[in-house]
Amino acid sequence: MIRKAVPLFWGIALCALVTLAAAAVQAVEEHLVGHPYLDAVVIAILLGIAIRAFWEPGPRWRAGIAFSAKQLLEVAVALLGASLTYAAIGASGFALLGSVAALVMLSLAVSFGISRSLGLPVRLSILVACGNSICGNSAIAAVAPVIGASNDDVASSISFTAILGVIVVLSLPLLIPLLQLTQTQYGILAGMTVYAVPQVLAATVPAGLVSTQIGTLVKLIRVMMLGPLVAFIAVFGRSLRNDRPPGRSWRTSFFQVVPWFIVAFFVMAALRSLSLLPDAAVFPIRKTANILTVMSMAALGLGVDLRVIGRVGGRVTAAVTLSLVFLIVVSLGLVRLIAPA
Repeated sequence: MIRKAVPLFWGIALCALVTLAAAAVQAVEEHLVGHPYLDAVVIAILLGIAIRAFWEPGPRWRAGIAFSAKQLLEVAVALLGASLTYAAIGASGFALLGSVAALVMLSLAVSFGISRSLGLPVRLSILVACGNSICGNSAIAAVAPVIGASNDDVASSISFTAILGVIVVLSLPLLIPLLQLTQTQYGILAGMTVYAVPQVLAATVPAGLVSTQIGTLVKLIRVMMLGPLVAFIAVFGRSLRNDRPPGRSWRTSFFQVVPWFIVAFFVMAALRSLSLLPDAAVFPIRKTANILTVMSMAALGLGVDLRVIGRVGGRVTAAVTLSLVFLIVVSLGLVRLIAPA
């Protein structure tokens, strides 16, 4: 156990230092103006990006950074389930659940159409549509083997997601004062537009707990649609796999389609709903989730290479950007419809 942990130490320690620095900056903000304009979650991303711009972590650091960016943030999302109850999910109503599902399907169709109209191949268009509409890299990784996508297709569709995902996380909160959004409205908007589940935390934590809970719920509804989507593509998209490389398998396990931390999230919510998780434990669990989220966002920033924009094909960039703009605009309409101020 110790032998496995040693290679992770330096990268995790670096993320922890960035987290401490981000917390210190937030504390200074609170002392000077009474409240933080930038939450520690966002500050950690910016600090990570700034460090990465001047210094690329070597092999000694990479394993721990990758661990923080993936495993720690997955644990953070799982722990966040302790702050939700199924009563709250039920209170969201069938209107929200149905609207999210309908919007995801519409986004899939429009994103695919935009990509094809820009001349992207079918497989790459499918990856862009799934990544934009459901859950970014996770959706791309799950769908890629099902359609026999090449490594170049996967790299092309994923490469811009990190940059664009950070841009969305940093810029989306600006819409709160601009459009006079309530916490509920903003939570729905963030859940519908942010790529990854953990990034929803980064986008909503500064707005308040209500936004975080609703944003996570909406995002999880989107993610849970990945399973049926992969099954649909596997059944009706067999022709896409005819020229796959020999030996490539498109079989996916349950936890490749439905990540373990999503299952854990709902288990934690179930424990809270059944009063098996004491109320006294909720605050420390939530605090731990917040710390792990900041660390994972620091790792995310450390993994963002600003030069990647220059290496991504212009058509892929245009397809992803236009698809995201469409999703934001339609999501704003949904917000005004089902959650009026």
